[in-house]
Amino acid sequence: MAKDPTLPVDHDARSLAKRLMRTARSGALATNDAESGMPFASLVQVGTDLDGSPLILTSQLSVHTRLMEADPRCSLLLSSIGKGDPLAHPRLTLQATAERLDRETDDAKKIRRRYLLQHPKAELYVDFPDFSFWRLKVSSGSLNGGFGRAYRMTAGDLLADMSEFFDFYDFEAGAIDHMNAEHSDAVALYATQLCGGREGVWHLIGIDPEGIQLALGDDILRLSFPKPLTGPHEVRPMLIRLANEARSRAA
Repeated sequence: MAKDPTLPVDHDARSLAKRLMRTARSGALATNDAESGMPFASLVQVGTDLDGSPLILTSQLSVHTRLMEADPRCSLLLSSIGKGDPLAHPRLTLQATAERLDRETDDAKKIRRRYLLQHPKAELYVDFPDFSFWRLKVSSGSLNGGFGRAYRMTAGDLLADMSEFFDFYDFEAGAIDHMNAEHSDAVALYATQLCGGREGVWHLIGIDPEGIQLALGDDILRLSFPKPLTGPHEVRPMLIRLANEARSRAA
């Protein structure tokens, strides 16, 4: 029997996989074509729900939309694009079940706000009647962190625990608006001092129990918290702690 080439999943592997999920702006979506019996791959824009579940916005005119309606099983490939050999950079393959969201529900409206923070240009077409959001309910993943670094991962390895974060969509929206309006200096320092980002006007675009996302143009950075938060009451102290750390590095 051939030796299993995968490594035991550790903290670093989980962190890398979650960073790929939270920062990827696009991915390759593979769906099943029952008529031909062949897989069908499409390039899609990708956002994330609070727990990290991928979100996609599709038109009824798209082939992959009709294929997901017939068979919701799918796979999504996310990668960290960089210079040199593309196979030397991390990538993550997710296996999932696609779930269409009713656009009239509160859930879909909150996801719309979250998605547009990551893809602001999608506001041009997000409300077209033939467009709808889909949540990809992740069942497992396969992470390749570079040559010789392969991991098989469960949904528990990949998604954040939201069980103690009730009504967090509204909390997150208020916190993001406040930070961008009143503490833009701290937001910029998060990016430049703690994430190694370039100088510029950065915006906070996402908060979850395990970290935050920051955006400048097409660049998205992930800043993970030292440890997962246990509830919304810990968000403000953590942001203050990180701001103080960033300011001390900038001094």
